Amino acid sequence: MAGENHTTLPEFLLLGFSDHKALQGPLFWVVLLVYLVTLLGNSLIILLTQVSPALHSPMYFFLRQLSVVELFYTTNIVPRTLANLASPHPQAISFQGCAAQMYVFIVLGISECCLLTAMAYDRYVAICQPLHYSTLLSPRACMAMVGTSWLTGIITATTHASLIFSLPYASHPIIPHFLCDILPVLRLASAGKHRSEISVMTATVVFIMIPFSLIVTSYIRILGAILAMASTQSRRKVFTCSSHLLVVSLFFGTASITYIRPQAGSSVTTDRVLSLFYTVVTPMLNPIIYTLRNKDVRRALQHLVKRQSPLP
Repeated sequence: MAGENHTTLPEFLLLGFSDHKALQGPLFWVVLLVYLVTLLGNSLIILLTQVSPALHSPMYFFLRQLSVVELFYTTNIVPRTLANLASPHPQAISFQGCAAQMYVFIVLGISECCLLTAMAYDRYVAICQPLHYSTLLSPRACMAMVGTSWLTGIITATTHASLIFSLPYASHPIIPHFLCDILPVLRLASAGKHRSEISVMTATVVFIMIPFSLIVTSYIRILGAILAMASTQSRRKVFTCSSHLLVVSLFFGTASITYIRPQAGSSVTTDRVLSLFYTVVTPMLNPIIYTLRNKDVRRALQHLVKRQSPLP
């Protein structure tokens, strides 16, 4: 019977920012504003890449898929975060609800890693092997890469969530976070957590470092090819990669700091602030970066606005 009390868990408690009550009000409005901008920006990217013929290339196909991931990613986290910020007390989340949130969180996080890698490969082929671009980045190949991204996320999430939520937990544990993230939940397990933590973190590091290494390798080759080109106009191709490089730096930089840095000496507050940045702020910045730094997207937006505007 004692074992049943540990394995049957009615709910977790998400601490959120209830231990910093003075910050909850301002944070609520900031997170809400950022969420609305994220929804608008990513929806706009999806619309533009769908309706504008100039944006029907593999690069923008991957960008549209990235925006879809960002929409689901933030919607999985932000509404509950806002509810937590609106309450002065830790908010309950059921065992199943916590498992579902973590599962979706991992699926989308891994899928984004893979999509960013596919986007780097697209730039590599476009600049280093332009004659083979239509073959290597055919519609079928692009769909296969996107499907592989989602499948990798699903497999990883299934193994991680199954391992974490099969562990025994004490009754009503408090998660020192605003979401059911991997490490904060895993550390609450009453048994078997150390071996599981090593397994989960090894897999997490692999799924961060392998895509990042492939992206870095692609851009090293891109840079070498650009420097070997004679014309100044050819060298300007580097600017077609700058938006993607900035997005990669934001995503992998914050993810690496969160999951790869030594946990000794890290504070709960620091972990939450970092998580808030890469789960809430980064998805808002992506469409802004691609819109402001990309002439094709800006032209498509201007064309769409002109089409929708009534004639004088």
